[in-house]
Amino acid sequence: MASNRINRINEEIQKALAELLRNVKDPRVSGTMISITRVETTPDLRFAKIYVSFLEESKIKDGIKGLESAGGYLRRELGAALQLRHTPQLNWAVDDSITYGAKMLKLINSLEISDDTED
Repeated sequence: MASNRINRINEEIQKALAELLRNVKDPRVSGTMISITRVETTPDLRFAKIYVSFLEESKIKDGIKGLESAGGYLRRELGAALQLRHTPQLNWAVDDSITYGAKMLKLINSLEISDDTED
């Protein structure tokens, strides 16, 4: 049952942070499209790993630095929005699954398929 609670909290954190990112004034964050792909929270709710995806690969380093510098603001606002006993510390990680998926799709599409119709 605890895993269901953690999953619901992860979803709520993801939704709240997506809304809060719109209010961040840091140009490193507001200057690029950032998507929160998933959230993993520890069972004691002390730490949350936030996986983010960037539209422009050239802005990943600056975007992560901007998110880290806005972490205090985001954590405070997240605590007010969710009303949890402990607001988790936010750790940011780049999610490259979209880039990896696009690379795999390109490789699959580049394969030659032979037309052997012998039955």
